[in-house]
Amino acid sequence: MFTRSMFGTPDMARQGQMLTEVAALVDAGRIRSTATETAGRIDAATLRRVHAQIESGTARGKIVLEGF
Repeated sequence: MFTRSMFGTPDMARQGQMLTEVAALVDAGRIRSTATETAGRIDAATLRRVHAQIESGTARGKIVLEGF
């Protein structure tokens, strides 16, 4: 869906409609995020820890980094 805004396609308004539909599905509990862990603030130590976790094959779902 994000290709629309990146390339300025004629149907860009459809992106907002799709996001609204996804938000309604999340709110209704019909779909859920694959985020399973919030690792915390983005810094060198956090990135090393998360990278090691992913490389070890023990990570499940998506890991969220915060603090841009």
